[in-house]
Amino acid sequence: MVSPEGLVAVAVVLAGLALLAWHFWAGRPEVPGDGDEEEEEGIPFAAGAGSGRCRLLCKPSALAQHLVGSLGRSAALQGGCWPWPCWPQLQMLRQLLQLPEPEPAVARELLQLPDSGLVALDWLVGPRGARGGGGSPSPVLLLIPNAAGKVTGGLLQLGLRALERGFVPVIFNRRGHNGCPLTTPRLQPFGDPGDLREAVTYLCCRYPAAPLLAVSEGSGSGLLLAYLGESGSSSRLAAAACLSPVFRGRDWFEAGMPWLYEWPLLLHLKRGLSRYAGSLAEAVDVDRLLGSRSLRELEEALFCRTKSHPTSWEAYWERNEPLRDADEAAVPVLCLCSADDPVRGPPARSLPLELFRSSPYFFLLLTPRGGHCGFPRRGPGRCWGHEAVLEYFRAMAEFLRAEERRKGLPRPRRWGGPAVEPPVFTWQRSYTR
Repeated sequence: MVSPEGLVAVAVVLAGLALLAWHFWAGRPEVPGDGDEEEEEGIPFAAGAGSGRCRLLCKPSALAQHLVGSLGRSAALQGGCWPWPCWPQLQMLRQLLQLPEPEPAVARELLQLPDSGLVALDWLVGPRGARGGGGSPSPVLLLIPNAAGKVTGGLLQLGLRALERGFVPVIFNRRGHNGCPLTTPRLQPFGDPGDLREAVTYLCCRYPAAPLLAVSEGSGSGLLLAYLGESGSSSRLAAAACLSPVFRGRDWFEAGMPWLYEWPLLLHLKRGLSRYAGSLAEAVDVDRLLGSRSLRELEEALFCRTKSHPTSWEAYWERNEPLRDADEAAVPVLCLCSADDPVRGPPARSLPLELFRSSPYFFLLLTPRGGHCGFPRRGPGRCWGHEAVLEYFRAMAEFLRAEERRKGLPRPRRWGGPAVEPPVFTWQRSYTR
């Protein structure tokens, strides 16, 4: 008997093959944004990973200058290749369906929230099942899946690579996602960071001396960006990164995705919600919810057309746009994006370029090709984007140590590598001037 997950995977593969066949028949696909003036902005890096020439768009600062040097020397942006760099659909299918090797062991913790709801923290412990205790000095890396709660093989692979380098990786699972029990008739809206804030507080209490870092994947970046903006200088994060983020939530839902991506994602969400139909019935119209024909209809049924507190689509996004408080963000964020991302949409309308030009905390690493959370390469790691993110965190640690030495402050304990002591993170505004 084939499982529902297996049927969805087979359907995605068949649809992907059909789409690829059509592209081959029709000719070479165009890369969204090719020839646009925006792609010529920023600081160029050497071509690498079969992705073409990467560019870093950011506001000039001491930190930006250091990142340019570190990323420019990184092998992640210079080595390896992908045999079909012009096919973002194939890259995304590979990222979604290919499991990491070896598949990591996971230790789950359930965290109870103030309203008696639950979120799950999955600690990656590697193939040997070992991880440090509560006093581990290694940096804690919080991994945030996409908004559907799908923990992809790519996200697990990033966790494994981080584990190998001395990080303590942990996956944040929202209410009702990825097997986390739904104990209240409430799920987490697209850009509501309340539950994430509780998880961050818990991690800081458990690892009080360790720096806390965060990485989000795809549409899950809406949650991380909203948290950084709403929390400002109180976020407790040392640095953050977003892989193929969705910056404009409302526009993304209203534009819709290609059916190849939206249909399996919709099935995945409906299957998870159907498990809690009885509990949700007191809060939403379950028939309307499970009968949704698009992600927008499902989002509206779940959060706008509620029985107790109905609201309009416009009012919902006033509270949940990822960048609504972006001006308040006070933690460096690297956003790794591809111009040919078939999920986010064309760069001209989906990338907030002015934010990267004006804010000293936002850094856009833009590559012509890489698909959605794909960034594939041959050889170990298989994703050069993961290596770029880990190099970014290493460069951040190096920069902070250098700044502390330059200012004659007490030398902090090192972080960013295996078997090293981390500092208590203190951010200085002069770093971004």
